[in-house]
Amino acid sequence: MNHYGAQMMRHWQEERSQELEQLEDPETFFAELGVEIAQQVETQARSLSGEAPSQEGYLARLQRLNTARMQAESEVVRKYLLQEPEPTE
Repeated sequence: MNHYGAQMMRHWQEERSQELEQLEDPETFFAELGVEIAQQVETQARSLSGEAPSQEGYLARLQRLNTARMQAESEVVRKYLLQEPEPTE
């Protein structure tokens, strides 16, 4: 399980414990959720980073890519943390 999956598991333990208890295999659920989040962060970060300016130096590039990754991570993780529970029938 990656760090996103572990973060979501901790969140569910604290905020969504009843739903967590209903999961058949929490380890697999959060491992798969972590992979899904990581993929979305990567896609979003690539989109946010844009094209490299022609004269961009190493440090400027590093800053641009790190800023894009942090912003993407913040947006994607927030989306999952604020996601409403699915209604049970």
